Amino acid sequence: MQNTFRIIDEDGIHARPATALVNTATKFKGTEAYAEAKGKKVTLKSILGVLSLGLEAGDTLSLITEGSEEAEALNALTEVMIKEGLGEIHE
Repeated sequence: MQNTFRIIDEDGIHARPATALVNTATKFKGTEAYAEAKGKKVTLKSILGVLSLGLEAGDTLSLITEGSEEAEALNALTEVMIKEGLGEIHE
């Protein structure tokens, strides 16, 4: 499953929101979660991986989940993106 976002936080994805995403992804043991941007795909269970994407305002980010709880995981990650003011769903 996948959702794509446009980054709207003027600071992009920095340490605090990246930590919120990693903590959320890690809660779902039977599910792999990935962030994909700028032609690079990293696990969402690694803070360094997420930060290595260097996401800035206006960039597009796809969150991808695979596994037994993929729908729940994607919903939780989408909630973090929206509640934290990081991004909006990009069709």
